[in-house]
Amino acid sequence: MSQAKIEVRNLNVYYQQYHALHDISIAIPQQQVTALIGPSGCGKSTFLRSLNRLNELIEGTRTEGQVLLDGVDIYAPQTDVVELRKRVGMVFQKPSAFPMSIYDNIAYGPRIHGITRKVELDEIVERSLRQANLWDEVKDRLGSSALRLSGGQQQRLVIARVLSINPEVILMDEPASALDPISTAKLEDLIAQLKRDYTIVIVTHNMQQAARVSDATAFFLNGDLIEFQPTRKLFVNPEDKRTEDYVTGRFG
Repeated sequence: MSQAKIEVRNLNVYYQQYHALHDISIAIPQQQVTALIGPSGCGKSTFLRSLNRLNELIEGTRTEGQVLLDGVDIYAPQTDVVELRKRVGMVFQKPSAFPMSIYDNIAYGPRIHGITRKVELDEIVERSLRQANLWDEVKDRLGSSALRLSGGQQQRLVIARVLSINPEVILMDEPASALDPISTAKLEDLIAQLKRDYTIVIVTHNMQQAARVSDATAFFLNGDLIEFQPTRKLFVNPEDKRTEDYVTGRFG
């Protein structure tokens, strides 16, 4: 695997008294796609949210251990969480377009970060939509409501919105679960393109999707990291019997 962009050391996450993640250590490779797989409730999404401290928005959450982004612990007291979430963007399960124009959806983040010149915003909007493979579909209606877009278009719009603030890492929590097969295929093509420039971590319940889009795969079970391998090895020759049972559909 390539050099690690994120290194997680002895991570434990608690929701009040519930111990959700148990002593997780993993090195997430730079400019690759890492898939997180496992049954519902196994800790995948909790782990994903720990990578940009989104778990802290849930009352009663406690995190122990280290998450190093380019060697710097994001849980250190001096961490600027706003800046962290700019560097580590998030795409959620359901498309979450804002109730405003397509243009304003993309310009929203740059404006928050102080960019106000229209010519600069125009460039960011076009660049981000092109990166998300959406520009040709919406360039003639940038002023229309983003809520008029299809589900697949809205999800690519959300990705464009994340890209508009120049992240280094993109987290995706089951981004295709609400999409039809054609929109899913477009999203997977987009992920393959984006990994040239970004480190991507994706939660998916779809084994075929994990096999198609990821370079490395981590299997979680009951809050434990069971196995982390290059994707082909994990699916073809897993080291743990529990991993084999899960990826072959014999789990449970």
